[in-house]
Amino acid sequence: MSSSHSVPTNKSRTIFGTPKLPAKYATVVMPFFLSILMSCIVSGISTFNGVGASAQFVELWLSAWFISWVVAFPTLLMVLPLVRKLTAAFVQLP
Repeated sequence: MSSSHSVPTNKSRTIFGTPKLPAKYATVVMPFFLSILMSCIVSGISTFNGVGASAQFVELWLSAWFISWVVAFPTLLMVLPLVRKLTAAFVQLP
């Protein structure tokens, strides 16, 4: 017997096997990942510049990273529309 429900294909799943979110969530998911990566890199460089390769580096970096991310994510959500407009003013978009 066949079911009326369609089974999602592998293409509609993430690398973790969970179903992908609908496209409308891209406006939140992209800034989410961007804020994680950028705050990680910037806080890591800043922490290393401040304390060097000390024994406390990882602990200080993770603390700085979390605080940076808490600021970076909502900031990205607020400024991304402006950044898109500025980009459109300088780049010929398809």
